[in-house]
Amino acid sequence: MNLPFCAADNNAEFSEFSGDNPAHAEQLKQALGKNHSKDQAQDAMFFKFSIQPYDYQKEILEKLEAERTLYGRHKNLLVAATGVGKTVISAFDYRRFAQRNPQRARLLFVAHREEILKQSLDTFRFILKDLNFGELHVGGNQAKSLEHLFVSIQSLNSMKLTEVTTPDYYDFIIVDEFHHAAAPSYQKLLGHYQPKILLGLTATPERMDGKDVLRYFDDTIAAEIRLTDAIDRKLLCPFQYFGVSDHVDLSQVKWTRRGYDQSELENLFTNNKIRATQILNSLRKYVTDLDEVKGLGFCVGVEHALYMAKVFNEAGIPSIALHGGSSDEDRDQVKGRLARGEIKMVFVVDLYNEGVDIPEVNTVLFLRPTESLTVFLQQLGRGLRLAEGKECLTVLDFIGQAHKDYNFHDKLRALLGKTKHSVQHYVEHGFSSLPRGSFIQLEKVARDYILRNLKQATNNRRSLIHKMKYFEGDSGQKLTIANFLRYHGMSIYEFYGGRTGNRTFRGLMVEAELLEPFEFENGDYLTKRIPALLSLNSRRLLRFLIAYLSGEQQATTEEEQLMLNLFFYTFYRSEPKKNGFDSIEDGIRFIVACPQFREELLEILQYNESHISFVDESNAFPYACPLDVHCSYSTDQVLAAFGYWNETKSPAFREGVKYFDDKETDIFFITLNKSDKDFSPSTLYEDYAINERLFHWQTQSRTSEESKTAQRYIHHRKLGTRIALFVREYKEENNYTSPFIFLGEAEYVRHEGNKPMSFVWRLKTEMPPALVPAANKAIV
Repeated sequence: MNLPFCAADNNAEFSEFSGDNPAHAEQLKQALGKNHSKDQAQDAMFFKFSIQPYDYQKEILEKLEAERTLYGRHKNLLVAATGVGKTVISAFDYRRFAQRNPQRARLLFVAHREEILKQSLDTFRFILKDLNFGELHVGGNQAKSLEHLFVSIQSLNSMKLTEVTTPDYYDFIIVDEFHHAAAPSYQKLLGHYQPKILLGLTATPERMDGKDVLRYFDDTIAAEIRLTDAIDRKLLCPFQYFGVSDHVDLSQVKWTRRGYDQSELENLFTNNKIRATQILNSLRKYVTDLDEVKGLGFCVGVEHALYMAKVFNEAGIPSIALHGGSSDEDRDQVKGRLARGEIKMVFVVDLYNEGVDIPEVNTVLFLRPTESLTVFLQQLGRGLRLAEGKECLTVLDFIGQAHKDYNFHDKLRALLGKTKHSVQHYVEHGFSSLPRGSFIQLEKVARDYILRNLKQATNNRRSLIHKMKYFEGDSGQKLTIANFLRYHGMSIYEFYGGRTGNRTFRGLMVEAELLEPFEFENGDYLTKRIPALLSLNSRRLLRFLIAYLSGEQQATTEEEQLMLNLFFYTFYRSEPKKNGFDSIEDGIRFIVACPQFREELLEILQYNESHISFVDESNAFPYACPLDVHCSYSTDQVLAAFGYWNETKSPAFREGVKYFDDKETDIFFITLNKSDKDFSPSTLYEDYAINERLFHWQTQSRTSEESKTAQRYIHHRKLGTRIALFVREYKEENNYTSPFIFLGEAEYVRHEGNKPMSFVWRLKTEMPPALVPAANKAIV
């Protein structure tokens, strides 16, 4: 059993556990085999491992904590591809809960397969370091106690568990593969119990039968593990993706609210001999050995799947179609036959792709356009499972001329992950930033189709106006920024478009004839400054600004006045008088003088507050400063928060370091990836994280060890001065200037070199888990 977690290395009494170490794996197997052992030697061996979550697991746990602490949402959905350790995360989450509630932590773990339940129980026992924890009630296993129960949904119903336990009996309920929960068999479970925490685990929140599972979680996904992160961490295999030119023109196919009309698509693709021949030729072109293929082909409907299986069989490639009429026995046989190589391809219909789970799959054919990003990732994930001897997944995506409302952007963005440039940049110049070992190649015509689509993308002005005009009729919701973005699956960054956007929500409402035209003095300039507002994610800052702009609160403290400083310098880069204002507050009154713009700013701030995914903490400075640890700020906002930019002055600032004499504080602005060449994992960085606490930083080239500045750095504790770090991964991301994350204060550990000098700093607060992988690329 290879469990994706690691051992703490900061305590000498514990050994490090590695799932890849055969000796450790055998020891673990022996330990887990002694489920109710009284053998103290075995138990001692088991307990010598100190288990701690990986960084990506810490990030997920932090998001779950934020959902519960900040928003009071205790029904949480975790979405991640099959095989990346959702059960492990749930065990860590439960361990945290049990540590906080030692007197009352009853657990119910529900799944629909015995194998999953057995593996899950082993995982919980290992992470909790308790070989006697929990009992199975499934198959031939009969639980003697209900307190920590691992049960199948079928057994739960047959034993009438809901009739013998009260609604509050279980404190923590975990439902694995929650996309099944809309089925009738789960309704007694979900309708009866009222736990302190309900945690749903799924690879996809989107069921193919249209039944809603998000409604159990206030239409909110608490946390997701990104595909690219999972590949980088070797939890999933890399991919080689080929965008193949498809001659079939889909630009005139009827477009509905759910995308292409399925019947028209199926008519175009079924019995299309030219297209079928092209698919066969492309497979032979891009796959080096057809005998090694274990593939899935995703089709529009049953007729399309049957036709493709017929074409492949006639071409000497053993294949089968799997569809709604296929029995469970057929499904199980197909899995075995494909894994053994008896058949090479299984053609499936979207409606039933969830039932195909074969780790050995090494080839995926997208034989139809997939409008839903969730479905695309679910289908892709079927081929990304790790398997012995499997090096990567080969993906052939057949790309034709698309309808103008079809969205290529989100699919490619998901494959790219977090990058410096836009999707269009990579389509035009090549995909230089991908998960480790992965590759994307677009044939010329396919590339042209995609570029044409991106340039008339679904978030362009015309399309946004159209969507706004019909939003309330289509959605049944009030037209607000939050509702609009959620309904259309857009981020607030995508909507405002960065430097190239230059739009307001209410301005587009005017163009959609949903709002009367309004006067907006200096509107072009102020609109361009909106992107600087989007990254604000400090709870107390957002709450103060919302109250202030709503007229419910005034700035009565020095810290609140500095918050106004920060807000003013979000929009202006020089002091009030240079902009024609008498004071900071006078300038802010001008910014919000237009009622429609003020309403929009309030909506943005409220949106930001409702989308914070971590728990921040106040700084420990002995003076007033509104910055919170792990929150994001622009350079201008930081300078304003320290009072360096204020009512009367805004001195030029061009360097990455600054010492504030009046506050006896040095601040460092650190950009980790300084150019395209740094994209390579093998590139050594001058600034990087050694671990969650230690950070390596290099001074400017002119700083010598004897200089006053260096001596202040080295002896800051003795001198009573402070060091504060602000870090970002890239200078720019997707048309936006990236903000810096405030890591808090740091203390000197050691230094070496001269002109420049290299310092190691110890952070007083652990680095946020989401930043650690980006910050320590130099030592991966």
